[in-house]
Amino acid sequence: MKCTGFESPLGTSRRRLLQQFGMGLGSIALADLVNPNISAAATPSGIDHAPRAKRVIFLFQAGGPSQIDMFDHKPELNARHGSELPDEIRGTQRLTGMSGNQASLPLVGSPFKFQQYGESGATVSELLPHTAAIADELCFIKSVHTEAINHGPGVTFIQTGSQFPGRPSMGAWLSYGLGSDNENLPAFVVLVTKNKNGQPLVSRLWGSGFLPAQHQGVRFRSGEDPVLYLNNPAGVDRASRRAMLDTLRGLHEMQIAETSDPAIEARIAQHELAFRMQASVPEATNFADESQQVIDSYGPDAKNPGTFAANCLLARRLAQRGVRFIQLYHQGWDQHGGLPGGIKRQCSETDQPAAALVQDLKRCGLLEDTLVVWAGEFGRTNYCQGKLTATNFGRDHHPRCFTIWMAGGGIKPGITHGQTDDFSYNVTENPVHIHDLQATILHQLGIDHERLTFRYQGRRFRLTDVHGHVIKPILA
Repeated sequence: MKCTGFESPLGTSRRRLLQQFGMGLGSIALADLVNPNISAAATPSGIDHAPRAKRVIFLFQAGGPSQIDMFDHKPELNARHGSELPDEIRGTQRLTGMSGNQASLPLVGSPFKFQQYGESGATVSELLPHTAAIADELCFIKSVHTEAINHGPGVTFIQTGSQFPGRPSMGAWLSYGLGSDNENLPAFVVLVTKNKNGQPLVSRLWGSGFLPAQHQGVRFRSGEDPVLYLNNPAGVDRASRRAMLDTLRGLHEMQIAETSDPAIEARIAQHELAFRMQASVPEATNFADESQQVIDSYGPDAKNPGTFAANCLLARRLAQRGVRFIQLYHQGWDQHGGLPGGIKRQCSETDQPAAALVQDLKRCGLLEDTLVVWAGEFGRTNYCQGKLTATNFGRDHHPRCFTIWMAGGGIKPGITHGQTDDFSYNVTENPVHIHDLQATILHQLGIDHERLTFRYQGRRFRLTDVHGHVIKPILA
């Protein structure tokens, strides 16, 4: 609406509106002639083609996994192990404060063996035998790059499309644009591996930003109460809870009649969803109906709630029940020192469950329309941070190139897209920016990333800001 100031329109009478707003009726008439859809600024309009995927499971590896030790095999690094990073390779790349002041930047090759797997011939490290076994189901992208060089901006960027806090997360955008296939569960669920150390994960990473509050992610926790305050207090039964919510709804509706505040409508919707979740969440999080064979396929931790294995199995169950966006966070990949031992532990926790999830989705007939994404916020350097010894080393943050993989949801299986130089330092073929990745995820769900927008503070925002191109070569 056209206004001479920033006074809130909530609760404004018709007469006051016509008196206060700039140019009065003339402005309203002109606006309708120029853009008859202006009143629908908050209406999703980005769906423009048939989707290949109905849902996304994002396996986010927080901390920056080392592409050099897992996917991007570089024999040249091993041949030049211990020698100085060539100036012509580094160029003008800025370094973090953690290694930027080192007198020497010695190259360090991977101590782990690599081998080609499947008909696709994908090269995978010995650290990931289960992932290697499903290589023909995966699309490896080795040329992802980002501007962010530190964790906070990096994780925020890949999750929200901006390095600065405050924007809606990807799951919130999808909830806003597509809604949920199950009215008894949230459209956007977050699962965080328990008892992991590393850079902190804050709730704004799955927040709704300036989108309506009902689109924010709902975190499921391990333990007796997957969602906080899911159970009624002692002495309050379900009928009493229903009566209380009905009374509260009546009060809210009286307030809406006076103010037309959309935040109150969002509050009503969240209260009603929470009531339905009291029955749906315990059913979804109970693995009693899973066969022992399925549970065992996810590894020995699958029966331990809150582990990455248990969260992967829960993700499949939530996908079956119509949850639109399922975000898993697994911390601990920030290996500035002690990388050989640290990355072994990380891979032992994540390799089998991630591979089992892909296989399980395929078994259930869900992989075709479920897009699985495995990614971190950036990669690791080819040079050593700190002291290089015969058995130990660390790697710093590296935004110039890193590897992710995708599966299902209309993505070509058994291919590798993009290449890096012999040092895994620069992209040499088919660069993929973070915004390109986001545009492609939305595209697979039937959304034009340039059209799914929300008007806020005088401009239309979108997940990809003013950037992003769909990665067409990887589409099936």
